[in-house]
Amino acid sequence: MNHITAKTCLAGSLAFTLTSFTATADWPQYRGANTDGISTEAVRLPWAGAPKHVWTTPTTSGLSSFSVGGGKAFTVVKEGTSEVTIALDANTGKQLWKATTGNATYQGGGDSGTPDNKGGDGPRSTPAVDGSRVYVYSADLVLHCLDANSGKSVWTKDIMTEFGGRNITWKSAISPVIDGNLVYVAGGGAGQSALAFNKTSGQLVWKALDDKITHATPAIGTIQGVRQVIFFMQSGLVSLDAATGNQLWRFAFPFKVSTAASPVICGNIVYCSAGYGVGGGACEVSKGGAGFSVKELYKVPFDQKIANHWSTPVYKNGYLYGMFSFKKYGTGPMKCVDVKTGQIKWEQPNFGAGNVILAGNNLLALADDGQLVAVEASPNGYKELARTKAVDGKCWSTPALSDGRVYIRSTKQGVCLDLR
Repeated sequence: MNHITAKTCLAGSLAFTLTSFTATADWPQYRGANTDGISTEAVRLPWAGAPKHVWTTPTTSGLSSFSVGGGKAFTVVKEGTSEVTIALDANTGKQLWKATTGNATYQGGGDSGTPDNKGGDGPRSTPAVDGSRVYVYSADLVLHCLDANSGKSVWTKDIMTEFGGRNITWKSAISPVIDGNLVYVAGGGAGQSALAFNKTSGQLVWKALDDKITHATPAIGTIQGVRQVIFFMQSGLVSLDAATGNQLWRFAFPFKVSTAASPVICGNIVYCSAGYGVGGGACEVSKGGAGFSVKELYKVPFDQKIANHWSTPVYKNGYLYGMFSFKKYGTGPMKCVDVKTGQIKWEQPNFGAGNVILAGNNLLALADDGQLVAVEASPNGYKELARTKAVDGKCWSTPALSDGRVYIRSTKQGVCLDLR
C-alpha cells in the first residue's frame, strides 16, 4: 500500500505545502523484515507538537519489542512466573489473545543498577509474525509456532530436550528470525547449535555448528550474491548459507559475560560489538574461487567507546548510527561511527541504553527513558528534528514502524503513535 499526503502550512507570512510519499510495510520480526532495523517508510517531520496518540495499553514487565503484521501487534510480557505472548489489535491496542510460552525466571540479568531487580525485567525475545503464524522463542529455548488469530499452538520444538540444548547464563534473549520458508534459532548442542526449521511444518531443514550461543539474535542478508544467516556466537561471527546451513566464513571475536547486540550487515562489511570490556569490530567479506574469505578491518578496544551493550546500530551510506555505551543508563550517547574505520564522527549524550531504527533519511531513536527522538541520519553532525515523551517505564526495546505508525513498549506500557 502507498500513501500520498499533502498539507498546507502557514507560519507568519510564509505558506508552503508539505507533501510526502510513503511506502508502507509490516514490521514482522525483531529489527524489521530484513533484521537490519531499516524501514521502507518515511515519516512526517517535523512533528507539529506531539504525534497523534493512537492507543496505550499496559504491558507488564518485559524487554521484548513489538512485531506488527496482519493488523496485529505482538510482544511477550511477564505474568507471574510465566512468559506470555500477547496479540493486540494494531488499530486499537485491544488485547485479542494471550498464550503462555515460557517460564519467566532468568537467574538475574536485565539489571538497572537497582537492588530490587535481581530477577531481571522479564522476557527479552521478540515474536516473529508471518501470515497466519506467530513464532516465539522462550528463554528456555522452546520454539513455539502459534496461530496468529487465536494463539493456539500449531507446533513446538523444545531445543533443550530434542537437540541437546545448551542455554546461557541469564538464559536466552534470542528472537526467532524468518526468511523465506525457514525460521532460524540457535541453542542446540554440539553439531546442532544453529537450527533452521520449515516455518509451516516445523520440520528440521538443517542443523550446524558446535559453537555456544550468546544473547544476540542472528542477522539475515545477501553478501557477495549469497543469502546468508550470520550467528554471533561465543567464538565470534559465523556465517551460514541460509538455505543449506553450510558454513561460508568466520570472524573470531571475543566473548565476555554477555554479547547481546546483533551483527550489522553493511554491504560487504559486517560490524559486531559487545560490552563487558570487549568493544567493537568489523570485517570485510570477499568471495573468490575458493569460496568466502574475511579481512579484519579493526577491533577497537572497549576503552575507545564504540561498544554496544544490546543496542544494535543501523547502517546508512557508510556510517553506523545508534546507542554506543555500556551501563550508562539515561546518560549514554547516540553516536555516528564510520563503519570502515571505527572512528566516531559525532555523539550526543542522554539516550542511555535505548535503540534506533532508520526510516528514510531519518532515525527514530527511543531513549531508555521513553523519549522518542527523530534525528537526521547524517555524518555531518547531530541534528534533532523532533522529540516527544512517548511512554513511561524503562525502554530497552526497539521501536517498530508499520503503516506510518510507530509501536513502542516499555516495562510498563505499550504505545502506538501516528507519524503519518
